Amino acid sequence: MRIGFDAKRAYQNFTGLGNYSRDLIENLIELYPSNEYRLFAPKENKNPRLNYLSSHKGVSTIFPETPLNKTFKGLWRSINMEKSIIKNEIDVYHGLSNEIPRIKSHNIPYVVTIHDLIFKRYPRNYRNIDRKIYNAKFRYAVKHADLTIAISEQTKNDIVNYYDADPEKIKVIYQTCHKNFRKEYSSELLHHIKKKFNLPDQFILNVGTIETRKNLISIINSMALMKIKAPLVVVGKKTKYMNFINVQLKKLKFDPSQITFLHDVSVEDLPGIYQLSSLFVYPSIFEGFGIPILEALCCGIPVITTKGGCFGEAGGKYSMYIEPHNMEELAHKMDECLTYSKKREKMIIKGLLHAKRFEPEIISKELMQAYHGLLQ
Repeated sequence: MRIGFDAKRAYQNFTGLGNYSRDLIENLIELYPSNEYRLFAPKENKNPRLNYLSSHKGVSTIFPETPLNKTFKGLWRSINMEKSIIKNEIDVYHGLSNEIPRIKSHNIPYVVTIHDLIFKRYPRNYRNIDRKIYNAKFRYAVKHADLTIAISEQTKNDIVNYYDADPEKIKVIYQTCHKNFRKEYSSELLHHIKKKFNLPDQFILNVGTIETRKNLISIINSMALMKIKAPLVVVGKKTKYMNFINVQLKKLKFDPSQITFLHDVSVEDLPGIYQLSSLFVYPSIFEGFGIPILEALCCGIPVITTKGGCFGEAGGKYSMYIEPHNMEELAHKMDECLTYSKKREKMIIKGLLHAKRFEPEIISKELMQAYHGLLQ
């Protein structure tokens, strides 16, 4: 089988959608090497996480060829890419980040992954023009793709509700996380990472873009109510929301030594930071899946996250769940998790078992079955 992928995010995005694309492609290449893989990308960006591509004979990247498509890359990706797909004799094409090119021929099955519809649920967080563009792309993809993959039941429900989509044409296939999160780091490597980032001996961890929806402020406010005093380490890209966080930290007279902000942490170092932490807290308002939850579970770290939505799918039965704006509840749960060793140990063991549901072998097999199903 020759599978084509929209690889724009794999090359150009270094966080969520990019990680999903890279991990999915890498896992399929390693587990199903007899297939051929063609990555369609508007331009080549040097990305060390794609270095593995050169060692696989059945993998190649397709870039725009004509002067018109090289100049207007968005035009190629949205409208003219189908010519490249047909020319390269693709059996199945998979749009990995919420969109597919305009389709004129119906001889090639198209698959699209929809990650979330946050722009529909929280329109105030997006510019009007961006919402219109996203809505047009999502609607077209869901309507014209032969199969829509939702990364959670929550996302599937949103696709059906917002776009009146046929649920029979939507399949939930969860995402996995990078293989490094399933490795147990040596004490020497952990010591090196701790020293590199100047991490405290015991700390609460939060990972994710520092933006309103991720709700970092609830952790900060709850820490003031805790009986146990543990510092907080935040790993994520800063946005304008960081200005609000800084104002709140001053109002609370928060001890600067009790909070550390890190960004641009590599996929080699991040699992070590998880493994050095005592507790992972993720009171996000809404997610399509919540990959940091799975990363924490894979690293053997207990998780406290939000009730409802997709969070239970990612966190499993034995993570702790809170109302994201209930400071007293969150403070109590953090104290409980840091105090009771037996409960903590059970959360870790059961969390590791739950994380097996998302192993690359399982997710990749489900993807291959979906592709083959379209060719029958």
